[in-house]
Amino acid sequence: MNKDGLVAGHSAVDEKPDSVSAPVMPPIMSPIMSPIMPTEMPSIEAEGEEAEGESEVRIPDEGYNWKYIVDIAREHKRVLTVANIVALVSVLASIPIPLLFPLLVDEVLLNQPGVLVAWVNSVFPVEWAGPTLYILFVLMITVLLRVVALALSIWQVREFTVIAKDITFRIRASLLGRLKRISMSEYETLGSGAVASHFVTDLNAIDEFIGQSVAKSIISALTVVGISVVLLWMHWQLALFIMLLNPVVIYFTMVLGKRVKHLKKYENSAFEVFQQALTETLDAIQQIRASNREGYYLRDVIGKAQKIKTHSAEFSWKSDAATRFSFGVFLLGFDVFRAVTMLMVVFSDLSVGQMMAVFGYLWFMMGPVQELLNIQYSFYAAKAALSRINRLLVLKLEPQYPHTHNPFVGKKTVGLRVEGLHFRYATENGGSDNDNVNDSPLVLNNVNLEVRAGEKVALVGASGGGKSTLVQVVLGMYAPQSGMLYFDDVSVSEIGLDVVRENVATVLQHPAMFNDTIRMNLSLGQRFSDEQLWQALEVAQLRDVVESTPAKLDTIVGKQGIRLSGGQRQRLAIARMVLSDPKVVILDEATSALDSETEAKLHQALRVFLEERTTLIIAHRLSAVKQADRVYVFDDGQIIEEGHHEELLQNDGLYARLYGQLQH
Repeated sequence: MNKDGLVAGHSAVDEKPDSVSAPVMPPIMSPIMSPIMPTEMPSIEAEGEEAEGESEVRIPDEGYNWKYIVDIAREHKRVLTVANIVALVSVLASIPIPLLFPLLVDEVLLNQPGVLVAWVNSVFPVEWAGPTLYILFVLMITVLLRVVALALSIWQVREFTVIAKDITFRIRASLLGRLKRISMSEYETLGSGAVASHFVTDLNAIDEFIGQSVAKSIISALTVVGISVVLLWMHWQLALFIMLLNPVVIYFTMVLGKRVKHLKKYENSAFEVFQQALTETLDAIQQIRASNREGYYLRDVIGKAQKIKTHSAEFSWKSDAATRFSFGVFLLGFDVFRAVTMLMVVFSDLSVGQMMAVFGYLWFMMGPVQELLNIQYSFYAAKAALSRINRLLVLKLEPQYPHTHNPFVGKKTVGLRVEGLHFRYATENGGSDNDNVNDSPLVLNNVNLEVRAGEKVALVGASGGGKSTLVQVVLGMYAPQSGMLYFDDVSVSEIGLDVVRENVATVLQHPAMFNDTIRMNLSLGQRFSDEQLWQALEVAQLRDVVESTPAKLDTIVGKQGIRLSGGQRQRLAIARMVLSDPKVVILDEATSALDSETEAKLHQALRVFLEERTTLIIAHRLSAVKQADRVYVFDDGQIIEEGHHEELLQNDGLYARLYGQLQH
C-alpha cells in the first residue's frame, strides 16, 4: 500500500483478511457519544434538505414534454427578446453582402454607373473617384458586415445556450430529487449506468437541440426570408420560381428524416446498455480480477460496444445519406435556378451583375436551408431523449408519510415494536414489493417482536432467514405487504421515513465508502470538529491507524474504500455512527471482518455508548450475540425462538445447534 494507504498501517492484531465483495450502504454509530456530539452545530444535511424542500424543482404531472420546455423558456423573456433582436440585426447585416460586389460588375466593370457609384462619389472627394475606390470601399463594407453578422450570431447562440443549460439543469435537478424517493425495489434492477445515460446522453441531446439547433435555425429562417425579399425586389418572377421549388427539396428531406429518426433511439439504447455493463464491470473489477474473469466480462462489454457500433454506424450513414441526398436535390435545384437566371438575362431586363447577385444569394441560401433541413434530425434525437427520460418518472416511489408525531424528540432512546410483518421482494415481471399480485416467496412471514427502550436484542439464525431484510424494512427501504412498525407505540406512518432514518443508525457488514477523505467519509457532509472526529475514531479503535498516515484525516480512502481493509472499513463506519448519536442502533454483522482481539476492544468501547440505547444486533459470531439482553431466532422468515442465551441453549432448538458447540 502506498504512503497514503491505510491497510499497511493497522496493528498486528487487526482484522481478518479482507473479502473481495463489493460494499453496500453506509452509516453507523459508536459508543462514547456524549462528549463528541456536534453540540449546537446544526446538521448540514438537515439544512440542505430544508433548503431543498423550499427550492426543489417541480416535475410536471404529465412528464417532461415540449410544453414544459417552452414554459421554462418563457421565463427568460428578456433573454429571448434580446436574442431574437440580435438574430434579426445579424441577418440584416449579412443580407446585403452577396449583392454588393455583383452590383460593381454592372456599375464599374460594364461601365454602367448607378446608385452605388453615385453614393460613393457623394461621400469621397471627386479626385478619389475610380474603380479602385469603389472596389476597396465595397470590400471594406463587406468585411465590416461579415464581422458584425458573425459577432451577433455568436451572441445569439450564447443567449440560447444559457436558456438550454437552465432547462437541462432543471430537468437534472428535478430528476435527482425524484431519485432519492424511488422505491428500493426499483433500484434492485435499475443500473447506475442506465441512469447515468439518461442524465448525460439524453439530456445532452436536448441541450444540443435547444442551445444550438434552435438558435441557428432562427437565424437561418430569418436569412431565408431576407434573401427572398431581396430576390423579389430584384426580379419577382425569378424569385417566385425559386421559392416554389424550395418546398420540393424540403419535402424529400422530411421523408428521408422520418425514415432514419428511429435509428437514433436504437443508438441511445445501445449506449445505455453499454454504459451499464461498463459501470458494473469497473465497480466489481477487484472481484472479477481476483476470480480471473476479466476476459469474460470484458468480452461482454465489448459485445455491448459492438451493438453501439452497429446502431451508430446505421444511424450515422443513413442520416448522412439523407443529408447528402437532400443537399444533392438542393444542388440540382441550384443548377436549375442558375440556368433559369441566365435565361432571364437573355429574355428579360435582368443584368449580368444582377445575375451574379442571384447566384450569390442562391449559394448564400444553401447554408441556412441546410440548417433548417438538419434541425429535424436534432429534433428527433431530442424527442427520443425526452421519451427515455420520462421512463424514470414511472418508477414507483417509496411511501411519503406525514410528520404527525415524533417519538424521538427529547429522548435518549425509544422502544421498537414490529407487528404482523409480511414482506416479499418484487418479482422480475414487474410485481411491486407491496403489490398483492406478487407471488414471490415471503421473506418475512408474520414477524412480531418488541424491543424495549434501552434494550439490546440480537437477531440470529441461518443465512437467508430474513434478519437483514427486517433491518431494511425497519429503515423504510422496503414497504411491507402488511404489518406495521412502531417506535414508542407511534407507527411509522405517523412519523415519516426521513425522521426514522435521522434517528436510527445502521452499521452494515459492507459499509459504503466514497472516494474521498476519511474526514468526509466520517461526517458525510455534516460539520464536526477535528476533536470530535478523533474521539469517534478512538471509540472505533481506528485512531492509531489514521494517525500513522501522512495526511491523517485528509487521507483519501479510494473508490469504495479500496485502500482500507475490510475491518478498517467497518470500524470507520462505526466511527461514523458514533458521530451521528442515534436513538436506535442497528449493527448488521458490523464486526464480522475483525479479529477476536480487536473485536473485544471495540465491544468494550461501544458498551458505554450503547448503554441505555436501543440496539439490534445481527450477527453469526457468538461474541457479538452475547452482548445482547435477549435473542430472537429467525428461520425461513419467521421467529421460531426467543429468550436469553442460556435458556435458548437448553431448548435444544436451532439456537442450540448454531451456538451450543461454541461454549467454552
